[in-house]
Amino acid sequence: MSPKSTRRALVACALLAFSLDGCKRGETPSSTTATPPVSSAAPFRVTGVEVGSLVDNDKRIAAPSQEFAPGDTIYASVASEGSAPEVALVARWTYQDGQVVNETKQVIAPSGPAATEFHIAKASGWPSGKYKVEVTANGAPAGSREFEVK
Repeated sequence: MSPKSTRRALVACALLAFSLDGCKRGETPSSTTATPPVSSAAPFRVTGVEVGSLVDNDKRIAAPSQEFAPGDTIYASVASEGSAPEVALVARWTYQDGQVVNETKQVIAPSGPAATEFHIAKASGWPSGKYKVEVTANGAPAGSREFEVK
C-alpha cells in the first residue's frame, strides 16, 4: 500500500470511529431539543342535561325549568365536550308510570364543547304529572333530568 492510500484508510477509519462514537452516545446537535408530544383530543363525554321551554341559538336552555304547562314545548339540551368520529345520542322521554312518550336519536361528530337539542310537543297538551328525559351516548347512560307538567 502506498503512503497516500494508508493515510486515506487511517482518515476513513478515524472518521468512522468518530461517527460511531457519536451514535453510541445518542446525542447529535439536532436531538438536544425534544419536540413536545402532540396532545390527543379528550374523549367524548356528556357534561350535563338541562330542560326548559326555550333554547338559544347555541342549542342551550335559555331559562332552565322543572315545571311546565300542558301546552308547552319541552326542550332538553345535552351539553358535551371532547371529540369522537361519531356518537349516537338518544333522548328517551317517559311519563310517571314509565310509559315512553317519545324517543329521538341524533348522530353527532363532536370536536369540542357542544350542545345538542331534543324536544317534545303535544298539540292536545301534556297530561299533568311527573316526567323524565334520559340521555344515552352510544347506548351508555349519559344523564337525565326529571320535570313536572302542572
